[in-house]
Amino acid sequence: MESCNCVDPQWPPEELLMKYQYISDFFIALAYFSIPLELIYFVKKSAVFPYRWVLVQFGAFIVLCGATHLINLWTFTMHSRTVAIVMTVAKVLTAVVSCATALMLVHIIPDLLSVKTRELILKNKAAELDREMGLIRTQEETGRHVRMLTHEIRSTLDRHTILKTTLVELGRTLALEECALWMPTRTGLELQLSYTLRQQNPVGYTVPIHLPVVNKIFSSNRAVKISPNCPLARIRPFAGKYMPGEVVAVRVPLLHLSNFQINDWPELSTKRYALMVLMLPSDSARQWHAYELELVEVVADQVAVALSHAAILEESMRARDLLMEQNVALDLARREAETAIRARNDFLAVMNHEMRTPMHAIIALSSLLQETELAPEQRLMVETILKSSNLLATLINDVLDLSRLEDGSLQLDLGTFNLHSVFWEVLNLIKPIASVKRLAVTLNLAPDLPEYAIGDEKRLMQAILNVVGNAVKFSKEGNISITAFVAKPDSLRDLHFPDFFPVPSDNHFYLRVQVKDEGLGINPQDIPKLFTKFAQSQSLATRNSSGSGLGLAICKRFVNLMEGHIWIESEGLGKGCTAIFVVKLGILERSNESKLPFLPKMPPIHGQTTFAGLKVILMDDNGVSRTITKGLLVHLGCDVTTVSSSDECLRVVSQDHNVVFVDVCMPDGFEVAIRIHEKFTKRHERPLIVALTANTNKVTKENCMRVGMDGVILKPVSVDKMRGVLSDLLEHRVLFEAM
Repeated sequence: MESCNCVDPQWPPEELLMKYQYISDFFIALAYFSIPLELIYFVKKSAVFPYRWVLVQFGAFIVLCGATHLINLWTFTMHSRTVAIVMTVAKVLTAVVSCATALMLVHIIPDLLSVKTRELILKNKAAELDREMGLIRTQEETGRHVRMLTHEIRSTLDRHTILKTTLVELGRTLALEECALWMPTRTGLELQLSYTLRQQNPVGYTVPIHLPVVNKIFSSNRAVKISPNCPLARIRPFAGKYMPGEVVAVRVPLLHLSNFQINDWPELSTKRYALMVLMLPSDSARQWHAYELELVEVVADQVAVALSHAAILEESMRARDLLMEQNVALDLARREAETAIRARNDFLAVMNHEMRTPMHAIIALSSLLQETELAPEQRLMVETILKSSNLLATLINDVLDLSRLEDGSLQLDLGTFNLHSVFWEVLNLIKPIASVKRLAVTLNLAPDLPEYAIGDEKRLMQAILNVVGNAVKFSKEGNISITAFVAKPDSLRDLHFPDFFPVPSDNHFYLRVQVKDEGLGINPQDIPKLFTKFAQSQSLATRNSSGSGLGLAICKRFVNLMEGHIWIESEGLGKGCTAIFVVKLGILERSNESKLPFLPKMPPIHGQTTFAGLKVILMDDNGVSRTITKGLLVHLGCDVTTVSSSDECLRVVSQDHNVVFVDVCMPDGFEVAIRIHEKFTKRHERPLIVALTANTNKVTKENCMRVGMDGVILKPVSVDKMRGVLSDLLEHRVLFEAM
């Protein structure tokens, strides 16, 4: 056997290949079995994977492939039929599962592609949301800038500061190269450069207001981009080779401005505008963004509002200054008027006192002279003197009443009085005058007219006496009728007077008084003149010159003060006339009727004509007045002691004296009454204290009552008046004459 130097391989080639296949199948099987484990782990950890059943099927396919390779290990050696059958079954199952998996992938791939599409859509949505968020952040930034600018603009109400602050803040916020404000001139034909940010151009430069670019801006409420070369944009030096930045302009409404003058501005209305021009930096790629334009528009509106507020403030300050000037003038006029009123009142008070004192002498002496034996001619003269004196005294009263009515110082002296007695007293006062003219005067009181009422007795009597006196004055013959009754609600509603609004009530009633005469009558067109002071109808004035023209004017004031109305009806000249007035009086409660003082239903007829033995003290520092009053009292039979000072009066007064007459115009007139009360503590031991005064103001009466006086008598005093005073005093021990 021949020897061979070749080396036999350790493994035969066929066996080596089989060995490689064997090892490969082992690792393939191992890998196939590991993949399902990984898939199971993935499915377990991923709770949202939508194709779990596909993974299960794919896992089965891999397991079968692995099983096939694993079984194939036993086929490299001799193997039994069982191994061959198992191998065949595994390969068949692997083929079936492989085909099923391939078919399933045909349906799954489109779904996977749609998922990818949705992923792209979501990415686009996310990008859009990012853009919107950026826009929101931009708007928030814009809003912050607007609020900041608004705060800066409205931090002052000075128009110059507002406009300058607007330019500065806009330039800082938007990083502008230039910002300017164009204002309309007085003529309204030009726009004038009024404010600039950098102040590179002199203020005062003008452009025509009818330029197309200006009209374009005025017609839009939005910010408008304009050419950098237009006249409005020439607000900076020429930039040379640099490219100018973008320019926008916006109108600024000038709202509700009056006398808003900058460089001779006119008065402006809501149709006038100013222009704001804004320029970006030169030689830059920056452009205007939408939010920046919106910021400019909002700021323009805020500037308009701030300017309107500033204008309103200026108007209010001018109005305040004007009002202060007017108030100063009114206060000065008021002080002057008050000074004039005080001077007038002081003058009237002095004149009242000074005129009543000689009137007291004239009337007292005339009345004393009238009661002596006189020849007919002498008696006529004395009566004329007495009537003229009474007329002058009435005129003095009228002037004082009218003065107090005009300055509002006259107030009603409300109290309970006998209403019937007022009418009978007027009748008794007027009858002697009417009998001289042979006039018949009748009085008709309605049965339902209350006997007592609440009101101002003196003012009511004065009104009735004036009206009846006019009827007697302007009647030459015929009858005069006085009718008084309670006005019914229906008749009150029929009275259509613009300044009379009667309101029926259970607490008061309306007294209607009608005085009808058959005298001269009056033209209807002259009736309104009768209630004007110092005015008379021409027809009456020519026929009767007596009277002062104050009677009806004062009557109207008194009636109005008593919430009533007065008017006159006449059919014409020679047909007489009817004077009618309605006044409001209070109704006396029945529970108070038993507490009424003595109020005679008929006017008192003094039965006692002399007062022999009546001891009287008369205190008066005026010698003439003291002598006259003493003469009246002596004429009535009184035992009179006259004194000229309070000390003398207190020295002579005693329990034997019945009445003490005190002139309260003396400096210590009220003090005398107080000291007499201190001297005589018991009422029955103290004499009656009566004030004699020429002052008609209400304060005098109140002071007399305050110091405990028993009565007040107003000068002048005649014999009849003094007789009535003494009778009432002795009967009622109190007498306060109405003022």
